[in-house]
Amino acid sequence: MKDYIILLVRQVNIYPVTTTLHPTIAMHPADNVAIVVTAGGLKAGDQVQKGLSTDALVLLNAIPQGHKVALVDIAAGQAVLRYNVNVGIAKVDIPAGSWVHERLLDMPAARDFQNLPMASAPQPSLEPLTGYTFEGFRNADGSVGTRNILAVTTTVQCVAGVVSLAVQKIKEELLPLYPNVEDVVGIEHTYGCGVAIDAPDAVIPIRTLRNISLNPNFGNEVFVISLGCEKLPPQRLLPPGSFPLVDERTKSDGPDTICLQDDQHVGFMSMLQHITEGAKPHLERLNARRRETVPASELVVGVQCGGSDAFSGVTANPIVGFAADLLVRAGATIMFSENTEVRDAVEQLTSRAKTTEVAQSIVRELDWYDRYLERGQADRSANTTPGNKAGGLSNIVEKAMGSIVKSGSLPIQHVLSPGEKLKPHQKGLVFAATPASDFICGTLQLAAGMNVHVFTTGRGTPYGLQACPVVKVATRTDLAKRWHDLMDLNAGRVADGDISIEEGGWELFKLLLDVASGRKTWAEHWKLHNALVLFNPAPIT
Repeated sequence: MKDYIILLVRQVNIYPVTTTLHPTIAMHPADNVAIVVTAGGLKAGDQVQKGLSTDALVLLNAIPQGHKVALVDIAAGQAVLRYNVNVGIAKVDIPAGSWVHERLLDMPAARDFQNLPMASAPQPSLEPLTGYTFEGFRNADGSVGTRNILAVTTTVQCVAGVVSLAVQKIKEELLPLYPNVEDVVGIEHTYGCGVAIDAPDAVIPIRTLRNISLNPNFGNEVFVISLGCEKLPPQRLLPPGSFPLVDERTKSDGPDTICLQDDQHVGFMSMLQHITEGAKPHLERLNARRRETVPASELVVGVQCGGSDAFSGVTANPIVGFAADLLVRAGATIMFSENTEVRDAVEQLTSRAKTTEVAQSIVRELDWYDRYLERGQADRSANTTPGNKAGGLSNIVEKAMGSIVKSGSLPIQHVLSPGEKLKPHQKGLVFAATPASDFICGTLQLAAGMNVHVFTTGRGTPYGLQACPVVKVATRTDLAKRWHDLMDLNAGRVADGDISIEEGGWELFKLLLDVASGRKTWAEHWKLHNALVLFNPAPIT
């Protein structure tokens, strides 16, 4: 992966945009395709730079920005190479200068899990980064939050409407009285009733909900709203001892819970008032907290692709990968995820594993997900999305090659199953296994304990999370300009030749420390957030 980053930087610096010879980006000398850089695309007859050479190539077709052009004649049955990886088999002869798109390609088979390189890659030794800090909230369990938020946990969707109104009431009437509390969030979801909570896979949504309530941005405060007749009662969702308690309550009492079906509630307003009053002691404790200087090693950053395009693996994801290496060197924890988007790079993951045991855990998670897709009679081709294809990505293999880069280059230290929470000793680079769905991935990374989220996009996804600041990174300059009040960083400057990947990585690293210290992202500015979406592979009854 480092090789193509170096090539990209060299290519951008040597071959600037001209009025007569339009630039393309090739990732490896062996590639027989390159992507079109020009915003708005090119028309038939335009001349483009022939990949990494200075030679000119005349286009036979109009080609949209980010889409592939054949650099040489590609015969039917021949592999199309990008990143020096087979990203498709040509169905027909494709002449040089032609638009190479998904309808012309068959997707290659996924590599099986036999004879993979296991913890075989050389372990790079990089100097630790010291002296970097941010201003965070230290919690009783030792974790650090980047935000000071009251979470109202729900056990079942039936109470979501009441909680939503109660949260609105708390924000309007109480929150101004507690200026150090930054927000009140209802953890609403679609689980808890009509679910097979004893099915083997039900452990995933249950522990996801439990661990979201433990997110460090909630300050170890938990306030639970129950209905009273749900399949997933509070004692099942949050058994005694789930939370570090810092007041007069004992572990045996469990978390502070209000049951809407209790006899004391007569009329809707009594429920609403009870919740509002119940929030006060939690707000008081949270309000007593102050930001303090903590080392960068307390950061837990989740990284994710959202609405990828062909530039994702050229600009945004390499910048994120460089920043990920910096954060690991500073002692922080970086989680990358998205099973489907790394499946076709499995040998890169297993070879980078710190130990054979970590490599085996990676295989375990990806194999489980393969079988999960089989049960649903789906396969890898269900990913990519129409937006991915419109952005130039033909299939999941091509998408995976760009996606994996955001994990950086350092060894993978740990593996988490879906819904699991990081343990205090689990630092460094972590593979947190999740589906690739944007909303499910973000939800599971919250459960794992992330306190800052990085979201790269080539399609302009207006994404946000209530529980965690989201830093959105645009893959292209034209997108960053068009969505100027949604994107926090423009990685498209790499393709423009204005910055290197290293410069962009350092910029993102420092931005993450600023955001962790309280600087608002655009999503926070607009109060933009998506719903929490659970991964529930268990039956619905």
